[in-house]
Amino acid sequence: MNLNHPDHVLEAARHTRIWGEYDVVVLGGGPAGMAAATSAARGGLKTLLIEHYGFLGGMGTAAGVTNFCGLHALVQGRIERVVQGFANELLAQIDALGGLNEPHLLFGGRIAAQAYDNAAYKIAADRITREAGVELLFHTHGVGVMMADPGRIQALFIENKSGRFAVAAKQFIDASGDADLAYYAGVAFEKGTGTHDMMYPTSMFRVNGVRADVAHQSLLNIDDYMESARRTGTRFTRRTPIIKPQKHSTEWRANVTQVANEDGSPVDGCNAWQVSRAEVLGREHIAEFMQFLKGSVPGFEASYLLEIAPQLGIRETRRMVGVYQLSEEDVLECRRFDDSIGVNAWMVEEHVAGDVVFKWPREGATAPYNQLPFRMICPQNVDNLLVVGRCASMTHGGQSAARVSGACFVMGQAAGVACALGLESSTSPRDISIPLLQDRLVAQGVFLG
Repeated sequence: MNLNHPDHVLEAARHTRIWGEYDVVVLGGGPAGMAAATSAARGGLKTLLIEHYGFLGGMGTAAGVTNFCGLHALVQGRIERVVQGFANELLAQIDALGGLNEPHLLFGGRIAAQAYDNAAYKIAADRITREAGVELLFHTHGVGVMMADPGRIQALFIENKSGRFAVAAKQFIDASGDADLAYYAGVAFEKGTGTHDMMYPTSMFRVNGVRADVAHQSLLNIDDYMESARRTGTRFTRRTPIIKPQKHSTEWRANVTQVANEDGSPVDGCNAWQVSRAEVLGREHIAEFMQFLKGSVPGFEASYLLEIAPQLGIRETRRMVGVYQLSEEDVLECRRFDDSIGVNAWMVEEHVAGDVVFKWPREGATAPYNQLPFRMICPQNVDNLLVVGRCASMTHGGQSAARVSGACFVMGQAAGVACALGLESSTSPRDISIPLLQDRLVAQGVFLG
């Protein structure tokens, strides 16, 4: 090893063992990744799903989100689930374990979300992927790629407690959330925009010992309680707190914090130093908010901190620039696409400095959701890669809506089916027949909108 350079060392060349060879390798086990891996395996493909935690669920479990957003829309005066297919199966599994709430209305009934128990979600995710034949590789990071040529990935390099390995595959799906695989492969990406930075992260937590009937009434006036506390010196990191009950009435989740760098800019989830500082800062913010809840909000007097999520809740980092970028206008205009793979029913929810800004579809929109085009998961210059989830091809504004679990399920399921079609026809997933893809998705229960 050469130590003559002031800012780096030269590693010796080495032979890297092959972990295995697959039809499809999926990096990231969040809602997009598990849907992608399951649908690929059901399409007859030998599929490996790689996740750096010891469980699936992504931000929904690791960051403590504990509710599904974007599954439901207000259709002709009624709340209906419009994200279906894989999502239906997963929710049924969670429900069978006793871990699923009924959808709860938000914003005066304009939309709904659905809470779940974290433990039930983890078990249901294990079952649905393994029953499909997916191989699960936990506690493993993707750390680089080997390219067969500039437009084709030959292998993904991984590292875990067993060492460093290469995983070879015919097709790859990046569901990492941070576009790690796409980044290693040289795919174009954005991070923030010229006039907008990335969205701010949140440290999520759950409390128990809540008097539900009293708390429900108190939270109708939470802004007043917070303003009163501000006048006596309490500091809050953001407005618009979201505090909702879980499966059991005494247990509530709290989405109330916002972490920033020392200069006030958003924490970059791809920067290890920034994230490390933010994890500590987020826990301090949680402790401060708990003191406020217990001392100032009726119904929470005897509550206690049940869990701080294992990691910071990251909303936005790299966004792949693909064949098409879903935009904020697409969401607000509820746009339709010929290559629809499903729908996004969530509004624009942008976490800006100190607050959350919501933007709703415009009056006169033909439906309360926008379709998601297949092109948004297709890179421009790598033939055997699809990118799904919050790192798919979206503008900052578009990603502020379609980063949620509902849209991630849609993108993931389509990617898995597309890989199967690509191998069947010996073509790139990007070049498959869209009508055939849509027929397969509809046959699997997907609502294309």
